[in-house]
Amino acid sequence: MAEPSPEDRSDSLSVPWVDTVLFIRQLSHDLRNHLNAIELQSAYISELEGDAKLKGEVNRLREMISGLTAILQKVSGGLGEVKPNLISYRASDFVEDLRKKIAQEFPNKRPEISWDVQPGDAVLNIDPQFLQEAIIELFANAFRHDPGKGALAAEARIDKKRFLFTLREPKIRFELFTENWGREPLRKVSHSHYGLGLNRVRTIMEAHGGEMHAQYDPKASKLVTTLILPLSREKA
Repeated sequence: MAEPSPEDRSDSLSVPWVDTVLFIRQLSHDLRNHLNAIELQSAYISELEGDAKLKGEVNRLREMISGLTAILQKVSGGLGEVKPNLISYRASDFVEDLRKKIAQEFPNKRPEISWDVQPGDAVLNIDPQFLQEAIIELFANAFRHDPGKGALAAEARIDKKRFLFTLREPKIRFELFTENWGREPLRKVSHSHYGLGLNRVRTIMEAHGGEMHAQYDPKASKLVTTLILPLSREKA
C-alpha cells in the first residue's frame, strides 16, 4: 500500500484522557526510580570521597535530584484517582481548619486574604484532606497567576441546602474562557506547573457530588470561583 501523501496526513491525534493519565503516571514512576538510584549512588560517592569541595558539589547534585523527584511526585499526585473517605464534618469546623491550613501554606500571604464565614450549624459529608487540597490549589493559583491589587475575598456560606465556598481574585488582566474551567488539563503550562491543578479541583469536587464554577466579573476586575457541595442529611 502506498504511503499517504503529506496532504492526506493529519497532525491531529486524539488520545483518551485515561490513557494520557496512565502514560504520564507510568513515565513519572519510571523516572523517579532512576532518580532514586542516582540519589543512592551520589550518597555513596559522598561517603567515599573525603574532599570537602567535592562533597559540597555532590550534595548540591543531590538537592537537584530531590527537587526533580518532588516535581514528578506532584505531577503523579495531581493525576491520582480521587476516592474520598467521606465523614460527617461540621461546616464551621471545616472552614476553621481550612483557615489554619491556609495560614500554614501561605504564611506571608495572611494580610492578603479577607474571610467572610457564615456556615451556621450545617454538616457536610466530605473527605477533609481532599477538600482542603482542592481549596488550597485555588489559593495557590490566585497568588501565582497575575494577581491584582487588593485582598483575596474568601466566603463560606449556606444557600438552599448547599455549602458554597467562593473565592474572588482581583486580576490585572484576564483573557481566558471559563466555560470549561477545570476541564482542560495540560492546556496551560509553565515552569514547574503543568496545567493539572484546576482539573484536580474539579475531580475532587465531583467525587464529593459537588460542582465547581468560575466566571470573570469585568466591572469589578475579579475572577470568581465557586465550589458547591450538598449538605449532609445529618444534623449538627
